[in-house]
Amino acid sequence: MLKRVIQIAFLLIGGALGFIFLPPLYEFMHLSSNPWLDNPIVSIILGASLLFVLSFLLSDYCVRLIVWMEEVLFKLPVADLLFGTFGLIVGLIVAYFIGFAVERIPMRGVPEVLPILSSIILGYLGFRIGFKQREELLQLFTSKGNVQKKKVAMQDDIALSKLLDTSVIIDGRIADISATGFVEGALVVPQFVLTELQHIADSSDTLKRTRGRRGLDILKRLQDERVSQVLIVDDDFEDVQEVDLKLVRLAKQRNAQILTNDFNLNKVCELHNVQVLNINDLANAVKPVVIPGEDMQVVVIKDGKEHNQGVAYLDDGTMIVVEGGRGYIGQAITVTVTSVLQTSAGRMIFAKPKES
Repeated sequence: MLKRVIQIAFLLIGGALGFIFLPPLYEFMHLSSNPWLDNPIVSIILGASLLFVLSFLLSDYCVRLIVWMEEVLFKLPVADLLFGTFGLIVGLIVAYFIGFAVERIPMRGVPEVLPILSSIILGYLGFRIGFKQREELLQLFTSKGNVQKKKVAMQDDIALSKLLDTSVIIDGRIADISATGFVEGALVVPQFVLTELQHIADSSDTLKRTRGRRGLDILKRLQDERVSQVLIVDDDFEDVQEVDLKLVRLAKQRNAQILTNDFNLNKVCELHNVQVLNINDLANAVKPVVIPGEDMQVVVIKDGKEHNQGVAYLDDGTMIVVEGGRGYIGQAITVTVTSVLQTSAGRMIFAKPKES
């Protein structure tokens, strides 16, 4: 069936080509004076007959080509075919306008041949471009929606912005917390905080200089790893000298939260009704719960402030004050928890050696 369709197509194409190209050929061969050849029907019959004869030689190859094309097209994703077809349509539209423009060229044969060639070439190029550049075309069509989404996300980040103070930057735990995704919104670092951090990094004191440089490294890490924004803002208050008070005023102005681990700044924020997120509170919240009467194994490492006290530490840095533990310094002993003191500055556990 497909072979018959191809032969009929050859027949029709041959008739069309004979109608277009044979009359100029007659004139070139000085045969146009023949009344038979001057008849356009004769040209159509001759062209159709010639290609119909060729169809017997070429139809098998054409059938194989069509079958191969079907197999290739069936394996392609629908999106690739869709964009390839879109490119083909664009190429044919351009070829149509080119054909419309060359209709006025006086040279015979050009207005007939050039539109055909341009349709084939531009249609092929359009299909290939649409097929290969599918991702770029998708981005072109969706760029407007993406820009709008980014604007909305940016507005959400700004609405949930959190101001960082110098202590929380130097502390460094904010980078690990941010990497987990628990901190929402943009992290805002005021320029006056960055200036204070730079002064610390330039200090003549070795310890302060090390802490300041660590803070700058933490900021760089936040900018490189954080999904949300890390903004450096130039807002300042010339009439205020204290950095903590500047932070409080900026938080009120931006309706933002303050991230800190400074106990005193925490109290100032509470007085000014500014929402504050204390890293120490978060760290204490995720520590294992210890209740009075519970036994634990500790190593007493030094004596305490009060008479006959010993001091031990848990793996997370929690200090344990052991009453009557001075005589056990350097020893691993079992203690019984008597009370737990929880503050924003940290947690302290009081215990006594377990009675044998």
